[in-house]
Amino acid sequence: MSPEGQPEPVLVLASHNAGKLVELREILRGRVRGLDVDTQVVDAGAVGAPDVVETGVTFAENSLLKARAVAAATGLVAVADDSGLCVDVMNGAPGIFSARWSGRHGDDDANIELLLAQLGDIPEEHRTAHFECAAGLAGPGGVEVVEYGRMPGRLLRSVTGTNGFGYDPIFAPDELTGEDAGLSAAQISAELKNAISHRARAFAALVPHIDAALSSDLAQR
Repeated sequence: MSPEGQPEPVLVLASHNAGKLVELREILRGRVRGLDVDTQVVDAGAVGAPDVVETGVTFAENSLLKARAVAAATGLVAVADDSGLCVDVMNGAPGIFSARWSGRHGDDDANIELLLAQLGDIPEEHRTAHFECAAGLAGPGGVEVVEYGRMPGRLLRSVTGTNGFGYDPIFAPDELTGEDAGLSAAQISAELKNAISHRARAFAALVPHIDAALSSDLAQR
């Protein structure tokens, strides 16, 4: 137990993104045996784990690089994800370079502006794209697993909506129906987005592996 009387962390998200931690906890809530997601699932900052440079050339490589490094640094089971926007007419670009497409990492406005300019003359039928996510797990015993998730859709011609982040304001998910059909991922609720998102699907697919890894890790302590 921790000094505060709380259970010690057993699962680390290899990220310092608070929003991703909230999302992971909700995905795992009630789905992993004996896991208190609010105290035992933490981010990298909570356990002093380092930032990891994404030097891989695929989403899977980058997710495992981060999970592997944090597992090694903490001795705990670690999970991570890497994701991006893949545009069909651009042969899958921006892909792993999505966050730094404009040359400045994390500048959402600049990334969107450049991408819209590049696709300015592309007709509607060729503006198809998808968000892709690879969620990786690494454990102290050397176990490594990667699962994937996709959210298909098409690219709009201008920024629409103020929710979400990244390319959400110019991406209309295919799976939206009824009054939500045609809306951007930045116009829908967080609950709806999380139900269909690439990241949520990848981590949901990883749940059985998380359950197995935690059970094995705790049994060896």
